[in-house]
Amino acid sequence: MTRINCPVCFRRCPLEEGETGFCRARRNTGGRSVSVSYGKITSAALDPVEKKPFVKFHPGSLILSVGTFGCNMDCPFCQNYEIAGAGEGGVPTRSISPTELAALADELRGRGNIGVAYTYNEPLVGWEFVRDSAAEVKKRGLKNAAVTNGSVSAETLSELLPYIDAYNIDLKGFTDEYYRKLGGNLESVKEFIKTAASKAHVELTTLIVPGENDGDDEMAALSAWIASVDRKIPLHLTRFFPRRLMSNRKPTETALLRRLAEIAAKRLDTVVMGNI
Repeated sequence: MTRINCPVCFRRCPLEEGETGFCRARRNTGGRSVSVSYGKITSAALDPVEKKPFVKFHPGSLILSVGTFGCNMDCPFCQNYEIAGAGEGGVPTRSISPTELAALADELRGRGNIGVAYTYNEPLVGWEFVRDSAAEVKKRGLKNAAVTNGSVSAETLSELLPYIDAYNIDLKGFTDEYYRKLGGNLESVKEFIKTAASKAHVELTTLIVPGENDGDDEMAALSAWIASVDRKIPLHLTRFFPRRLMSNRKPTETALLRRLAEIAAKRLDTVVMGNI
């Protein structure tokens, strides 16, 4: 029996043989961290790229969006918890190979599809399927996009950099305390953003949760840091709506979102307000 520390994300989950990690998508099998979500699709849709959201990556196009299951964070407001919070056997799935997924994406060109977006749950806890599928998609001259919390290791990201054309990364706030509440690690996300932005198109999304990450000073610090990476990186500020463990909260007021957008726009070229 070989005990390991899973290398995929900041958690480095200690796993005994046969044990599954926090993300519910990886298991110690024979002394290796193995994806149990490989090719097991829970969701698929042909979406506008603006829904990912992207505003500067092939606007007006559609992209085949697919998700599996599992996530390495635990956001109390998660909109997709049914799959992000699921493990193997916890949600209906459809099996598809990377070659089949790429062929499906190719078939949808006639409807305006530009490629595949790996999204809905946290796709990078099952990075092997993303990498293998993205390689096949790229062979067909199509694009790959990842919608991610950016909370995986540099080693994991390095496996994806040759294949992913665009990332939308959740920058959920800009304090260590807030990230701890969500089961995440801010420094890991910052490093991910810097590396991804040096190799691909990057846009960032911050969900503004009233009373949590909505301070003027925090937004000033967040936007100043983004500008230090590249002020051309678009920032999407989106409204919170009651969900999951935060169903008793009120939605974000539009006036608050607008004020924070004005603060961010002092430092960034593109600030977009979403869910309004």
